[in-house]
Amino acid sequence: MAYCYEFKGFVPVVPEDTYVHPQAVLIGNVILGHGCYIGPGASLRGDFGRIVIGDGANVQDNCIIHSFPGREAMVGTDGHIGHGAILHGCKVGRNALVGMNAVIMDGVELGAESIVGAQAFVRGETIIPPRSMVVGSPARVIRDVTEKEVAWKTRGTAEYQQLARDCLAGLKPVEPLKAVETDRPHMVASDVVSIQEARQKPS
Repeated sequence: MAYCYEFKGFVPVVPEDTYVHPQAVLIGNVILGHGCYIGPGASLRGDFGRIVIGDGANVQDNCIIHSFPGREAMVGTDGHIGHGAILHGCKVGRNALVGMNAVIMDGVELGAESIVGAQAFVRGETIIPPRSMVVGSPARVIRDVTEKEVAWKTRGTAEYQQLARDCLAGLKPVEPLKAVETDRPHMVASDVVSIQEARQKPS
């Protein structure tokens, strides 16, 4: 199980069908939904304010979620938080994506099915409408998210939902091998691709 800590009477909530990596940290008032994936190195600090992660959401490696005292940080159902992102006292809407190393500040409300680009910086108190493409530092809305992009995001999140199930079923600590096996199999391919590749595919 993860590094999980009670704080001021608050104990993190992790349903049986949610996967939390053993090197993730959950502190205090953290409530995870069903079917979530929380990656290695993720830090969810519910020591000042409550953190709520909706059903089917993923919070990937080395993400940080926190807030000011009495405030709440929330990721909606099927939310997708990329590697190294920082969320502070914000609300991420249903089926929205926050790209790698993006920073979302206090009071931000990110609309459903929006996409925030990698390394974007979203200023505090920004209200972003649903299905917005958000990029830059400081970030700005450049256009609407297309149907193809929503489908791409939804498919990628489904892959992480399957990953949560697979990790619950079969991830275990082992001693490393001294050399690669001669018959080492290839990993299973998937139809999940980068957003650039997805845009180029015919509809």
